[in-house]
Amino acid sequence: MPSPTVQIGLVQMPCSADIGTNLESASAGIRDCAARGAQIICLQELVATEYFCFEENYDHFELAEPTDGRTVSHFAGLAKELETVIIVPFFERRASGLYHNSAAVIDADGTTLGIYRKMHIPDDPGFLEKFYFSPGDLGFRVFDTRFGKISVLICWDQWFPEGARLAALAGAQIIFYPTAIGWHPTEPELREKYATGWEISMRAHAIANGSYVAAINRTGSEGNMSFWGRSFVAGPMGEILEQ
Repeated sequence: MPSPTVQIGLVQMPCSADIGTNLESASAGIRDCAARGAQIICLQELVATEYFCFEENYDHFELAEPTDGRTVSHFAGLAKELETVIIVPFFERRASGLYHNSAAVIDADGTTLGIYRKMHIPDDPGFLEKFYFSPGDLGFRVFDTRFGKISVLICWDQWFPEGARLAALAGAQIIFYPTAIGWHPTEPELREKYATGWEISMRAHAIANGSYVAAINRTGSEGNMSFWGRSFVAGPMGEILEQ
């Protein structure tokens, strides 16, 4: 008996300082994916905001939201309307002084199945995330959605094999990596090197675990960072199915 298939959609886009505009752009991308048959749709890391982590600025904490805040609630309504699963990465305010880089998994009836909190937090030039985010405390989770079992890891998690392995052992059929990664415009010679390594690491996760892997990266330029996009889906042998 053939295995069931699922259609997935990945929304990559530039972001601005206007949260409303970002939500509208992401919603348009979701509607386009759904119109073409996508059943599970994943947005990019920190989809509602600019990637503010290139600097340490306390004002940016004002961008954080609770799990039932504006961003997650907005996409919960859209998931219910379109009957699609939507993965929504957002800046989570868990409590006073406690923040996470998180992703909510919303089922096709609009209910939030749960959240994943990014485990590996970078502290490199241009990616000063330890100033903003505490490491996740929920482990590597599997979400049983209407259309299949999925796992979500976020950006820097991709450089470490343990998360994908644990997700696959727990039954994840598709592993999603919403991401915000790019390069400094003064170093164009490094772009292809970094982008190739980024892609290879996740294709390797697919091969090692016999899983499908989907990577979603933002586009455009923000601050001193240019994001290269190049979102893709890899099959269980690491083959690129779509890019």
